[in-house]
Amino acid sequence: MACNCNCDCSKYVYFFGGGKSEGDASMKQILGGKGANLADMADLGLPVPPGFTVTTEACAEYGKLGRKKLFGKIDSQVEKALKTLEKVTGKTFGSGPNPLLVSVRSGAAVSMPGMMDTVLNLGLNPETVEAMIKLTGNERFVMDSYRRFIQMFGNVVLGIEHHSFEHALDFVKKSKGVELDTDLTTDCLKEVIEKYMAVVRAETGEEFPTDPKQQLWRGIQAVFDSWDNPRANRYREINEIRGLLGTAVNVQTMVFGNSGDNSATGVAFTRDPSTGANKYFYGEFLINAQGEDVVAGIRTPQQITLAGSKEWAASAGVSEEDRAANYPSLEEAMPRCFKELDDIRVRLEEHYKDMQDLEFTIEHGTLYMLQTRNGKRTAAAAVKIAMDLADEGLINEETAVMRVEPQQLDQLLHPVFVKEAEEAAEKMTVGLPASPGAAYGQVVFTAEEAEEWVEQGKRVILCRIETSPEDIGGMHVANGILTSRGGMTSHAAVVARGMGTCCVAGCGDVVIDYAGKKFSVNGTVIKEGDWISLNGSTGAVYVGQIESVEPALTGPFGHIMELADKYRKLGVRANSDTPHDTDVAVKFGAEGIGLCRTEHMFFEGDRIVSFRRLILVAETVKKLKDSLNVKTLEEVKKACKDEAGLKAVAQYEQALSELLPTQRADFVGIFKALEGRPCTVRLLDPPLHEFLPHDPKGQAEMAEQMGVSPKAVAELVHSLHEFNPMLGHRGCRLGMSYPEVTEMQARAICEAACEVEGSKPEIMVPLVGNVVELSIQKEIITTTIAKIEEEKGVKLNVLIGTMIEVPRAAVTADQIAEEAQFFSFGTNDLTQMGCGFSRDDAGKFLGDYVRAGVYEFDPFQVLDRTGVGELVKIAVEKGRNTRPDIKLGICGEHGGEPRSVEFCHNIGLNYVSCSPFRVPIARLAAAQAAIKGKRG
Repeated sequence: MACNCNCDCSKYVYFFGGGKSEGDASMKQILGGKGANLADMADLGLPVPPGFTVTTEACAEYGKLGRKKLFGKIDSQVEKALKTLEKVTGKTFGSGPNPLLVSVRSGAAVSMPGMMDTVLNLGLNPETVEAMIKLTGNERFVMDSYRRFIQMFGNVVLGIEHHSFEHALDFVKKSKGVELDTDLTTDCLKEVIEKYMAVVRAETGEEFPTDPKQQLWRGIQAVFDSWDNPRANRYREINEIRGLLGTAVNVQTMVFGNSGDNSATGVAFTRDPSTGANKYFYGEFLINAQGEDVVAGIRTPQQITLAGSKEWAASAGVSEEDRAANYPSLEEAMPRCFKELDDIRVRLEEHYKDMQDLEFTIEHGTLYMLQTRNGKRTAAAAVKIAMDLADEGLINEETAVMRVEPQQLDQLLHPVFVKEAEEAAEKMTVGLPASPGAAYGQVVFTAEEAEEWVEQGKRVILCRIETSPEDIGGMHVANGILTSRGGMTSHAAVVARGMGTCCVAGCGDVVIDYAGKKFSVNGTVIKEGDWISLNGSTGAVYVGQIESVEPALTGPFGHIMELADKYRKLGVRANSDTPHDTDVAVKFGAEGIGLCRTEHMFFEGDRIVSFRRLILVAETVKKLKDSLNVKTLEEVKKACKDEAGLKAVAQYEQALSELLPTQRADFVGIFKALEGRPCTVRLLDPPLHEFLPHDPKGQAEMAEQMGVSPKAVAELVHSLHEFNPMLGHRGCRLGMSYPEVTEMQARAICEAACEVEGSKPEIMVPLVGNVVELSIQKEIITTTIAKIEEEKGVKLNVLIGTMIEVPRAAVTADQIAEEAQFFSFGTNDLTQMGCGFSRDDAGKFLGDYVRAGVYEFDPFQVLDRTGVGELVKIAVEKGRNTRPDIKLGICGEHGGEPRSVEFCHNIGLNYVSCSPFRVPIARLAAAQAAIKGKRG
């Protein structure tokens, strides 16, 4: 991958701090987000511990060359950066009276919270431990730092399971009768260290490494290795993160939040990442702690501001006396540091013009900034923050539109709990509202079970004491997440917010028993498979399922949709087959229906009986017409002398007469809901076998309904069997064989249009591959329209077009446009036929194709621009050459996928059409495409 920033591509190590930063914020692809922003903050004069960044290019080279060759290339640059760091800090790495200790942290160009590895306190060994004790006069602090280093290095670098160290720590805590790590004395910590060293010897057969240089290089290697660990790969797969070189490695001078009661560490957001609110400074911290303590959930984190602290106490049922004594805010506990941090908050938000996620440490009353990045946020927060920043003048309207990921809007378009139903539900407990929304499901206790149950079609709530990066797969599929530990910045909270998954965290009342597959809350026992409901906006946890309703799309959401409509050029319609779905689509801003699939109407109630009655005799009637060499049913009835044949014709006509009013009524309902907006109606498309029962019981029931033998039904099913039905007798081919069905559907559409004033029907003939097919079907439709106009004394304005879904249609679009007034691209089938993939079977291997880089994305999910997209472009160009005013749209599933919407904008389509719930996504994606085009 070529580098497009201001870097020297032979340079692999960039220093920052001490008044000189070699990188800057423009170099995220090379320095990673963390490294680029550290350099940027240092340049801004903020209190950043100095350090250096090993680039993502080095990570890419590591993958190609291996450890030995890569480290040989960068060794001198790392050594030079270390010397500079020693000079700037006045400390010596690995020796001396003032030892330099560092953190080794990952940082890709795209934030992947918790997915890759970190090592803190690196550089400690028996020699530097003694020096640190003499330097600080605080033996307990040094021993606490040493045991943390052994545990992190042992886990991340040596590959020892985390629980092996936790068991040793818990043993000492229980033997000493203490609950918290902070309660361990110096002697207790020495005992923990001895046990940790024994764990290392038992697990690796070697002593813990004491050479700081070896520790550093092994730490760098471990971070590079973590780029390809299963959880990081899964995270990138889930979030469709592609094209990155790898992770950078940030080696930074350690500052210690665990060095006493005048020290602390924390994570903060400049605005609420759950709601987008800007009432106060949002975040959590702990006194005498290191970073992992804040997110681990072992200690209750404290709030940054007094206002936030009081709000937390009220929701957690903590008295003001208890709060002030045991959980004071940073504003109260360290007012000078709070003021400095609050000023930095304002400065960083104004600099980056976006909500920031900050990490900080306070060492002996001195504040240090460890990180800033654009914060992960929920969809609701993203929308509100974008609109608020625009209102505050920090960004313009176009930037506000570009700030919200279109796919995120999906989080806002799903149900919320009915207020009365929620009030009546049995509330078990209240935790932290970590990620908003309403969720219900069956309880499971492992990520693996969550994935298995969802694969079976179940809806689950993943319940964990605390989540870890290894749980990413289960978190992705779960409808909601419940944890008994953790704060608003815990792993569960951060990842759930990024995914848009409802999450309630830190429910201390919830006692989870993994072995028994159950949890208990104040005497209430919930077992695996039981149903619970979560309100991620309030933190409430309920027994059972709670009724939900559609959300109200007002406020900031409505405002950003107004902006999207202001800037987009592409129309947005919806795929809808019912009046209800049409109402939903219109509410979400659809400008019409781009695909109404009439076959879905045949499956409701008694209609399937009528349609099966038609299928039963359709081929008999066709053969009668062929044998008599006539075209119409009236001609058959006049010419036919066979009683059985006439009976078949009568049954055929009866079925059509039964279907006509039901189809008409459906269209009346849809046209009314549209209130004058256009509606593209696709004529019958699927093969007839899809409407028939294939099991003996169903065939027997149909036989009884039809008044024939089960054998006759079985023979019919067999006769309609096709080896490749999706390429068989379907679409316009059915209309060619059974033109009466085309006529019936055209009549139903047009009669409904006569009933609903202002209707704008567009009749679409599917699966055309040859212009002659369309001209024959069009003649049937136009003849029917003329009859209705004469019968009703009206003049109808009905467009007639086709669905371009056969490659031959795309390359002969100039001919087809002579007959068609519009094209609607059916990209599902066009992908299937253009790529030669079966939609029903390709899922078995397309994932492998994407991972191997054959396709960047699954072509059924994201339009294949270079292949299928070229067919669309050919058809657009040829169609417009023949008919300059031809209307062009897309109605496949790609119509609601942002990257595909951008392609549709770029090639000049008139509209996209998608499912009702994706209409806002398409509207925003269309606006972003227009803004990108304007910006070049």
